[in-house]
Amino acid sequence: MSFATRDGRDWTPDYLISIDASKCIGCGRCFKVCGRDVMTLKGINEEGELVDLDEDEDGEIEKKIMVLNDHGACIGCGACARVCPANCQTHGSAAAEAA
Repeated sequence: MSFATRDGRDWTPDYLISIDASKCIGCGRCFKVCGRDVMTLKGINEEGELVDLDEDEDGEIEKKIMVLNDHGACIGCGACARVCPANCQTHGSAAAEAA
């Protein structure tokens, strides 16, 4: 899938495909630059399970990470990748995501 910019130059979206939980530091920079709710912050508990963040469970959270929330909302702008200090995201074309 290829598109054009306003002045007609070719542009191919680079969609967020996955986030590597082992690399993510949960800083939230990617979340802050994305206005489309593609990602959300989750916690990992002592058993290694993903859990919603809740003030009551804060002591049981071992680590916070970003996870895909609505991958279909991604427009492929790549802003999240540019601000990620951990390089934990994988991006690709729509064809790569389908494979």
